[in-house]
Amino acid sequence: MEPEQPWHAAFPAPKTAEPASLTREEVLAKLRTGGVGREFILVDVRRNDYEGGTIRGSINLPAQSLFPTIPTLYQVFKNAGIKCIIWYCGSSRGRGTRAAGWFNDHIREQGDENMKSVILTGGIKGWANSGGDFIEFMDGYVSEYWTQFQS
Repeated sequence: MEPEQPWHAAFPAPKTAEPASLTREEVLAKLRTGGVGREFILVDVRRNDYEGGTIRGSINLPAQSLFPTIPTLYQVFKNAGIKCIIWYCGSSRGRGTRAAGWFNDHIREQGDENMKSVILTGGIKGWANSGGDFIEFMDGYVSEYWTQFQS
């Protein structure tokens, strides 16, 4: 019996292996100043571990089903005037990085110099465990869930 392949093995590796990133402080500043008509969107790519809360205003697009939808997502974001897509997962070192890389590859293929695809440094774990202002910008925050990730 062959070992089970990781979910992402069904798709090409992103050409953009290390996408640009924003710190949680930079994203929090965007959330504070962004309102109706904002030019960025947060995308939470968690699936099985989608619990404990999410950053306010994020949409959930699980990484495992993301790749085939990228051309459509690009058009939706472009038509909505989105200029920055901020991807994150638990740590933003796996799924978030892969999603941002794939999307950045598609942006480049379109010759689009106005849109960018970045990751949230530290992912949702870093965000939720930073306390205070970060927690205030979470929907469905469950403190008990996040204590397992504190050092």
